[in-house]
Amino acid sequence: MSEKLIGSCIFGQSGGPTSVINASAYGVIRAALDAEEITKVYGAAHGIQGVLNDQLYVMDEEDPEELRYLLHTPSSELGSCRYKMADPEKDDTDYKRILEIFKKYNVRYFFYNGGNDSMDTCNKISRYMASVNYECRVMGVPKTIDNDLFGTDHCPGFSSAAKYIATSCMEINKDARVYDNGMIVIVEIMGRHAGWLAASAALATAYGSGPDLIYLPECDFDMDKFLADVDALYEKNGKVFVAVSEGIHYADGSFVSEAKTSATDGFGHAQLGGLAAMLAEVVKNHTGAKVRGIELSLLQRCGAHLASGRDVEEACNAGKIAVEKAIAGSTGYMVAFEREINDGAYRCNYTLLPLSSVANYEKKVPMEWINADQNGLNVDFINYVLPLIQGEVDIPKVDGLPRYAKLKKVLA
Repeated sequence: MSEKLIGSCIFGQSGGPTSVINASAYGVIRAALDAEEITKVYGAAHGIQGVLNDQLYVMDEEDPEELRYLLHTPSSELGSCRYKMADPEKDDTDYKRILEIFKKYNVRYFFYNGGNDSMDTCNKISRYMASVNYECRVMGVPKTIDNDLFGTDHCPGFSSAAKYIATSCMEINKDARVYDNGMIVIVEIMGRHAGWLAASAALATAYGSGPDLIYLPECDFDMDKFLADVDALYEKNGKVFVAVSEGIHYADGSFVSEAKTSATDGFGHAQLGGLAAMLAEVVKNHTGAKVRGIELSLLQRCGAHLASGRDVEEACNAGKIAVEKAIAGSTGYMVAFEREINDGAYRCNYTLLPLSSVANYEKKVPMEWINADQNGLNVDFINYVLPLIQGEVDIPKVDGLPRYAKLKKVLA
């Protein structure tokens, strides 16, 4: 592979949105626009589907100052998708189409911003381009609030979601204890297979206003033990605050949130209820107490007003470094974060991981960071997450409301 490669690039976003995914977009787009090796910068409308459908935005046409607003604009400004591509060795239809588009626009650089599935897509495209001897440097830019990408200390998006969750739990706890009567509150937090987000509620507890009990999918859930935990605290304090990951499951692997009734949808599938509402009903029937179930839902994904300044900075850097490394000759890698602590000071170092080592692997909360009763976190988790939520952001505002990017999105 020649050291200097001249051609255009495509950047795409995939998977669930976050507070800082557009900061990564800015990092990629700005660095690509400034690179003499990159002749044109395209943004894919709705991720890889935009490439397949030949719907590409010309980022060179955007106003530079407007692009800067991406740093504090939540969600995926170019549009996202959840599109799983077949292995190219089994079905190369999509890959032939991608190659056709790459040749049409002389694309020699491809940057894809997302989580596990997105890194899988990146890896497959990289392998295919190599197999047909088309010189294109493919780089993954990490993103996921779930923090479950293998090989990286943490993921852009997680830190801001953790800060939002911890802050919201502190506020909920204050609200729930204002009256002189019994109250049990159950908050449902995202995290289907990895409990990093719900674990972040432990920050609120560590700082004096958070959940009494936290349950993660890393541990099998036992309803009898859960009710005993609640009973003990309610009898002692008259108040209980519980945080649960949406993906908590029983020992047989079935999700606690799954309906246990005969209710089905039009296709005969069991209807799934919200976990917080379901547990609230169980606890209410068991204790007779006033119980409130709260689901943070989408609010925790894109709360840019509570974003971590460090998260914004690192997300932007991840995009910028992906471009710099690709121009230098790297391909088939994802930008990863390494933590360095010197004299108590946190520093993030950036490295590259082969896409093949990242795709389709999940990183869980270490069991040694979960307490012995499996209903809370210990100080090791607090020490891990606390540096990540540091730093405030100066949100651009108009008349007291956030000012987001307004891109022209000129189609190629």
